[in-house]
Amino acid sequence: MAWSAAAAVSRFAASPAAEIRLPFSAAAAASVSFAGRRRFGPVAASLATSATVQKEAVQTEKAPAALGPYSQAIKANNLVFVSGVLGLNPETGKFVSESVEEQTEQVMKNMGEILKASGASYSSVVKTTIMLADLQDFKNVNEIYAKYFPAPAPARSTYQVAALPLNARIEIECIAAL
Repeated sequence: MAWSAAAAVSRFAASPAAEIRLPFSAAAAASVSFAGRRRFGPVAASLATSATVQKEAVQTEKAPAALGPYSQAIKANNLVFVSGVLGLNPETGKFVSESVEEQTEQVMKNMGEILKASGASYSSVVKTTIMLADLQDFKNVNEIYAKYFPAPAPARSTYQVAALPLNARIEIECIAAL
């Protein structure tokens, strides 16, 4: 039975604690592989020279509350991970409209408030992921999106999905650098 350091690292990373310790040198951990017995010596040595990841939840009343057991965003070291944002009015919890254009505008406003609460801005966004209920909305979404992210725009992925929470037309998540 083959064993790799990656398996041991994934057990450490899966810890529910708010502070996660990861190997400082991925190359050292990745090169360790043993057949037979599990040996933790090299992994333990690698973990002893580890970096600490600090996590901080970001919450603002100026954006809709999370719909489940997750944070609006998480700050981890010098990055902000914004959870998927819907086009909900933060005061009513209802969609601003059924139109994808108006939902997209509201998504971007909500995302902006979450970014601001985390100390980031649209200009610090490095990656976005857009989920659309209908890929036919791609062009209309792009026109609105471009107003918030002028060149150089962040890296991006766009997907059509089977369904979105509350039957939304669009959901966007992002990663920003601080």
